[in-house]
Amino acid sequence: MKLSELQRLSGLNINTIRAVYYNESNTISYKTIERLCYALDCSVGDLFEYIPN
Repeated sequence: MKLSELQRLSGLNINTIRAVYYNESNTISYKTIERLCYALDCSVGDLFEYIPN
């Protein structure tokens, strides 16, 4: 899926999507997570993975 398609489905700003996609953000809001999960039809666990140091 292209980032522009995700923007259309989620209603998020393209800069927000890019920051998440390229791991350039230290924080992410609950609303952003909610919109991504809705647009991608997935759960939070599908978006994130915990990798210990």
